[in-house]
Formats: sequence, C-alpha cells, structure tokens
Amino acid sequence: MNSPSATATQSAMGSLHSPIDGTATIELEVNGVGVTRRVNARLSLADFLRERLDLTGTHLGCEHGVCGACTVVLNDEAVRSCLILAVQADGSRITTIEGLAETDHDGQIISIHPIQRAMQEAHGFQCAFCAPGFLMTALCFLERNPAPTRAQIREEISGNLCRCTGYQSIIAGVETAVEIMAADRREGAQDA
Repeated sequence: MNSPSATATQSAMGSLHSPIDGTATIELEVNGVGVTRRVNARLSLADFLRERLDLTGTHLGCEHGVCGACTVVLNDEAVRSCLILAVQADGSRITTIEGLAETDHDGQIISIHPIQRAMQEAHGFQCAFCAPGFLMTALCFLERNPAPTRAQIREEISGNLCRCTGYQSIIAGVETAVEIMAADRREGAQDA
C-alpha cells in the first residue's frame, strides 16, 4: 500500500515515474510544439529547456529565483524556471523567448513580437543578458493589463534585475509596447 507521501510524489512526478532510477517521462508543449522526454526528477525546468531542448535564450543568472533572467511563461503565468522542476511542468504549456517571434515552418523569423520591437525601438537593453526575463514578464503583464500606468510597469518589472540600464529604457520599452499593441488591436478590429 502506498503511503500518502509516496502517492503525492507519484502524482507530482506523473504516472510514468520510476522510483528505481529517479526519472520520469514528461509531456508538455514548448513554444507550440509537443515534447516528450525522460528526465531526472531533480532537473530544473531551466536546465531542461537549455540542456535537453537547446533553448538557450532562457538565461541562468542567480539560480535562486531572484534575478528573473530565467523567466518563462508557464500556462499563461510568468515563472522563474530555475525554481521549478521539469517534472512539475508535466502537462503544461511553456513559452520561452524563442517562442515570441513568428516563424515559418523552417524556423525562420517572419516577424518579431511587438514587445521585442518596442524594446528594440526604445534601446531597452545594453548587454541584454536580462532581456529574455524582462520580455516574458512584460508579455504576461500586458496580457493582463494592456493599458498600465508607468507606476504599474515599474512595479511589475521590479522583480527582474538589470545591471546595465538603470531601468528607464526598459520602462520606456514597455510603454512603447503598450502603444504598438494598442495600435495592432485597433488595426485588427478594423480588419474584422
């Protein structure tokens, strides 16, 4: 008979958990593509994305959830992928920085996301190590709040660290994204 803790572990690890070798098979959607992999139960989501899927745009800074460089979108929420185990993401939808741009069937970029375009126009980043985390945070934030105030933008991005910019250009980039996305929505409404 399973103990409550064993049952909870099996539930968290998925039905294909192997207690003998400490691995589990996970199935998830990453940037719109179905993925099935056998992983070590202790592998972080960040390491899974970088090492197993070669999605190295998810950066690792502090590996303690403080800097925000590893932020990805998990089921429509911005999360620190260094703090989540890959097995915890089983059955989830994940979007990484690589999934923001629109690509063709060969993976060639057709157009960049409005948030990427806005940051480019505002010269939002210098070294850009922090950029993926800021962009994924801004993506989720602007989906929840498409017309934020400057104070709300400052509050939302306060959980991400940048050692280069002083944040003003990043805030300006988010404000530019608000304008671009609003114009795109108006244009889409007119076309409909």
